[in-house]
Amino acid sequence: MQARSRWLMISIGLGIMLNPLNSSMVAVAIPGIQQAFGLDYTTVSWIIFSFYISSAVAQPVMGKASDLFGRRRIFLAGLVVAFTASLLAPLYPSFGWLIALRIVQSIGTSMMVAVGMAIVRIHIVEKQSTALAILSIFLSGAAAIGPFFGGLLTSSWGWEAIFFVNVPFALLGFILSWKHIPQERSTDSASFLREWLSRIDLPGILLFTAGLVTLFVGLLCIEKDGQIEVTRIVLAGIGLLLLLIFALYELRINAPFIPLRLFVRYPAIIRVNTEFMLANLLFYAVFFGLPSYLQQIRGINELHTGMLMLSLGVCSLAISPLTGTWVGRHGAAPVLRTSALIMVFGSAGMAVLQPESGLATILFILAAFGIANGLNGVAMQAALFAAAPKEVIGVASGLFNTFRYLGTVFSSLLTGIVMSGSFNSGGFRVLGFALTGIALFLTALSVRKRAK
Repeated sequence: MQARSRWLMISIGLGIMLNPLNSSMVAVAIPGIQQAFGLDYTTVSWIIFSFYISSAVAQPVMGKASDLFGRRRIFLAGLVVAFTASLLAPLYPSFGWLIALRIVQSIGTSMMVAVGMAIVRIHIVEKQSTALAILSIFLSGAAAIGPFFGGLLTSSWGWEAIFFVNVPFALLGFILSWKHIPQERSTDSASFLREWLSRIDLPGILLFTAGLVTLFVGLLCIEKDGQIEVTRIVLAGIGLLLLLIFALYELRINAPFIPLRLFVRYPAIIRVNTEFMLANLLFYAVFFGLPSYLQQIRGINELHTGMLMLSLGVCSLAISPLTGTWVGRHGAAPVLRTSALIMVFGSAGMAVLQPESGLATILFILAAFGIANGLNGVAMQAALFAAAPKEVIGVASGLFNTFRYLGTVFSSLLTGIVMSGSFNSGGFRVLGFALTGIALFLTALSVRKRAK
């Protein structure tokens, strides 16, 4: 690979790693944020919701924007947005401002993820598969080390450090990207903005976002002091109604935000996306729930929590190369069945976990979900390729990522509901039982559909 290509890879890698890094570092910082603002667990979980809902909306939108405004512009703009949000977020005294800037940070980092791979595909012609594999390492590696990195930062400088650490990365990324990403043709921004606004499904985006947020607000606080809140039930009902209207609207228009008609034409895609959503729900319920358990129930500090969580990422990265060989020889089906079974055992481990349980049990849970995540990362993608014809694979892949984010969001929703405002040992075991049930359902779904 030429020196020019290597510098381009470093420039893009520094940018795209900010999204998974920021989504994972916060796992260890949640108890610190909760204490700093005097919040219950249900409320502080919006630090997770806001990031993933924003990413689910921003990535496809910014991908379309890059076709009109240019990928270089979108990438550089994403670095500026991420830099600004990360610098300002810890300086605001209210949790509402922190959430607002967390959303802005998510949009900025999503801008880079949406176009980073495309820039490499266009401008690196030699050893392109190697280049794309390196970018995947930036993405998966950042997610894997995020909890450890977050634990190291928060134990030394407090939760604010997980925001400030983005500043040098974004600044260096901007300098390198400005220098090494090739220039594109100039455009009339005003006319292209009008065209872009006419091409994106703004009503669909607003209905999708409003429906999810309203549903979550209703469900998260549906019970207060042992009493069911009628207004929260109404809110949840409104959220479901908005999502129903969204689905009906998306089925009628020509260029929908989420192409639901693809499900009608190719039912197998529904199956794969449902499994992918459930797998991510299981994984991220552990990814975000276990650090709070370790810190708030077991009294383990941020640094040691991050070190324990690192085992999850290491197991995931270590199993991925072997998974590729397994899928290549035997297909995705046996891999996905194995992954679902492993998550059953990992979830059952959570269900029987006691405050006095040894670290071996915790490491078993982390290893189980790490291995399962590594198996799913390759096998789910292979299952999607088998289910979606070549002519729709681009749209199907975008939809696939949307379901990844939905699984993550639903994992935090489930955890927030189970904990009911206060993270406790009993609630964590209930979460384990709930995840065991979901993992058993995923196993049955995997076996049943491939037995046909």
